[in-house]
Amino acid sequence: MLLKLNLGASVLSQYLDFSEVKWEKMQEATLETIGMTIGSVVIIFFAGLLLGLLLYETNGKDTLAAKTLYRIVAILVNIFRSIPFIILIVLLIPITKTLVGSIIGPTAALPALILSSAPFFARLVEIGFREIDKGVVEAAEAMGASKWQIIYKVLIPESLPAIVSGITVTTISLVGYTAMAGVIGAGGLGNLAYLDGFQRNQPAVTLVATLIILVIVFIIQAIGDVIVKKVDKR
Repeated sequence: MLLKLNLGASVLSQYLDFSEVKWEKMQEATLETIGMTIGSVVIIFFAGLLLGLLLYETNGKDTLAAKTLYRIVAILVNIFRSIPFIILIVLLIPITKTLVGSIIGPTAALPALILSSAPFFARLVEIGFREIDKGVVEAAEAMGASKWQIIYKVLIPESLPAIVSGITVTTISLVGYTAMAGVIGAGGLGNLAYLDGFQRNQPAVTLVATLIILVIVFIIQAIGDVIVKKVDKR
């Protein structure tokens, strides 16, 4: 019993040995994680909004062009949404090297982050559009509104709470993806936790990196909740 207590205390002391933590590197890694998240979420927002709109507008239409476009977009969305992120980032290494010029660093993670999360957000956008009362859309059409007027005056405003909730969930997922990307050299808190925390056997570094990621997630969720309350007219 005493031996177990001593072992437990020894393990706990390793996690609490904050002298191992290099705070400048931790700050740099935190900024890299935030940079990767913000850089990718901006593109994901607009790409996912466009894809979600295409899925909504072409679903159930009778024309050959609409059916073909829906099937193509739906297949691509389902494929990239289904591939595990760690596999996708490895699969995209040749493309990433061509686009970015490197497979290491925060910028190199962006293609995989975008391709993995934009389809996920697109489906959330499509669901948000489908939940709109059809009577509102029909009323706008009866008043002579054009397709673009219906999109930016009816569809987007009415589904805004769902869109904000969707991008909040997507952003939180992105934070986790950046940590996985860090394992193969993308930088950020995941990279620091793996190289300094795991490989150098410094549990305190891993613990601090994990706590910072949790703080980032809580902040994102809090901001998302505040915005949803402000835009929700119900």
